[in-house]
Amino acid sequence: MAILVISSSLLALIAGLLFNRFAVPRILSGEDPPAMAIKELISPLLSLTVLLLAFVLVSAAGSYGKAEEASRAEARALDQISEAAEYVPVSDRLQIQADAVCYARAVASEEWDSMQYGKGSSVPSIWSSDLRRVFKSLEEDSAFSMLVAADVKRSDEREERLTQSTASVPVLVFWFLLVTLIITISSLGACLPLKKNRGHVVALSVLTALLAAILCIIQDVDQPYNGLIKVNPTAISEIERQAHRDLMRAQGSYTLPCGENGKELREKAN
Repeated sequence: MAILVISSSLLALIAGLLFNRFAVPRILSGEDPPAMAIKELISPLLSLTVLLLAFVLVSAAGSYGKAEEASRAEARALDQISEAAEYVPVSDRLQIQADAVCYARAVASEEWDSMQYGKGSSVPSIWSSDLRRVFKSLEEDSAFSMLVAADVKRSDEREERLTQSTASVPVLVFWFLLVTLIITISSLGACLPLKKNRGHVVALSVLTALLAAILCIIQDVDQPYNGLIKVNPTAISEIERQAHRDLMRAQGSYTLPCGENGKELREKAN
């Protein structure tokens, strides 16, 4: 999509300059159009383009911020589950902490890649379901309420993270912005002075690059888990390392029910 924006902007610039070079002299018999008339015609169009780009950029940036916050909040909730497990019997504690490690691995390895295409993964749900199964056996335990509250928070933040993986800017709006950008650049190029316009051409080229860059940034930021500017699974990967380290330190040796990617290594008992 970025290639489309850049190529369209460049073609619009070239089209405007060619029109200015060959068509305008014939239309105006070699005379420059009045400067005030050009300003009155083009300024509103340029202002509209800039305002639209700024508005959509703010909206896309807000979606990116929500995605980043949701991923961090989910990691904090998972850390609370792992820490609250210290207050339950050993057998349940090991199961809860192992499920937390596997859940974090599944999110960072499996679900994160799927979110690049606006989709989730069923692998983390295996471990969240197992967590709830263990919680049912702890209803009389003092740590039960803490575990449930943290798990509800984790579930809510995961849902928010998945929601933000889809584009917040509709495709129709993006195409409208691109068409508006093309018309603006072409119009500015066509209305440049006919003589001694080298500085104007340079300024218009810079303006074209800036406007195209803003539209590319909007498209990139609007996909929080894909592109050059993306949210990485740093927070939940760090929680996975901490939970795994604490589990190994307390138990000595423990075989996790999952691999490095969070997928099951064996069938779980009913």
